[in-house]
Amino acid sequence: MSKTVKLKKGFDIKLVGKAEKQLADFKPSKTFAIKPTDFIGMLRPKVTVNEGDVVKAGTPILFDKSMEKVQYVAPVSGEIVEIKRGDRRKLLEIKILADSEISYESFDKFSESTIKSLTREDAINQMTKGGVWPQLIQRPFGVVANPDDNPKSIFISGFDTHPLAPDYGFLLSGEEKYFQAGIDILGKLTSGKVHLNVSADTELPSVYANLNGAELNKFSGPHPAGNVGVQIHHLDPINKNDIVWTVKPYGVVQIGKLFLEGHYDASKVIAITGSRAKKAAYTKTFIGACVDTFVNGNIGTDAKSDLAPETRIVSGNVLTGEKINKDGYLGYYDNQITMLPEGEYYEFLGWMKPTAEKLSYHRALGLLSFLSPKKEFVLDTNVRGEERAFVQTGVFESVTPMDILPVYLLKAIMAEDFDEMEELGIYEIVEEDLALCEFVDVSKHPVQEIVRKGIDLIQYS
Repeated sequence: MSKTVKLKKGFDIKLVGKAEKQLADFKPSKTFAIKPTDFIGMLRPKVTVNEGDVVKAGTPILFDKSMEKVQYVAPVSGEIVEIKRGDRRKLLEIKILADSEISYESFDKFSESTIKSLTREDAINQMTKGGVWPQLIQRPFGVVANPDDNPKSIFISGFDTHPLAPDYGFLLSGEEKYFQAGIDILGKLTSGKVHLNVSADTELPSVYANLNGAELNKFSGPHPAGNVGVQIHHLDPINKNDIVWTVKPYGVVQIGKLFLEGHYDASKVIAITGSRAKKAAYTKTFIGACVDTFVNGNIGTDAKSDLAPETRIVSGNVLTGEKINKDGYLGYYDNQITMLPEGEYYEFLGWMKPTAEKLSYHRALGLLSFLSPKKEFVLDTNVRGEERAFVQTGVFESVTPMDILPVYLLKAIMAEDFDEMEELGIYEIVEEDLALCEFVDVSKHPVQEIVRKGIDLIQYS
């Protein structure tokens, strides 16, 4: 039965630079890259191509030796121009110089009616060979799902509440047929339910209307209401030895396209956002695109330009995204690029100046942003302080709409207390679920790094 969940805890970070709902024409990216670092838990990557090889979209280029069945494939056709490695020959990127016209590897093709007759094994074989399996993420731990597991349920968060998040209804416009096919396939992978969770505060996007095979639940409230981890917590909590799989709406569409069209389609619509973006809009590209075409010539000025003349490019959103260079590559799971001021400056007694131009969750001296709850702010990356004593203020609990105690959990991780970590909810979270705690933390701790340390301790001990 569908449920409606109303959340009160959380905090919306309202920023200048939301993408306008129109498709902008940028020059096509020339190079694309698959980065093993995008796939948390990939411990032993094995490259299956060499520099100079010619590949098609869907050609296997990489796999993890610990899960050889799952293939990571080329997003576009072209030439492998670089296999980039770092310290101790750690694999960083596989770069592809794209063809002007994309050619595709062929996979089995099914009609909407024949999809319904497929077995679970048939679906898994097509997904692992066809390159779409990495779209499935396992909870706990937030790693690529193991096809040998049987999850108790599958969750899809159909909306995003992160700062400047794109509108999924716009991203997926016209993909209704493929979304339904993806839902049909996901239903074969679990003996439980497929949950599609949507916002109760906005109109239901057409791509989610008239769906069969998924339970539609509604969530309302501030960020992190759109986090799939929060939704799992309120609908089907994860205990020790439980397995739940999650997939983003784009992943559902990509799965549907593989089965209906018979090829790996890595095309996607992404949002260019941030106060430094001259043209904040949506654009079409492919997974792993080089962002130089979206950034060069598109960096403008804002209210922070005098203090912070440099610009940070983030693949993803400002809470959980990855800092990349201006010629860096879009993350595998990202559908957003954010451009914001770099905060490499010191502002003398800045925290004491009465102003309404600084956003803070705390009603501290000099920060009057709470008087304008709907105002959009220009924020930079300055953390305004150094790491200090980890004090209990109760603020973490006020922005975490889950029945866990974040401060005690983080301290248990830092103390490497395995029993406490398990009792305090380590199986229910990944980094994004406590990212807001990092934003409101007066002690300036790297909360997300601490969370990943705890997950790794539990998973690999």
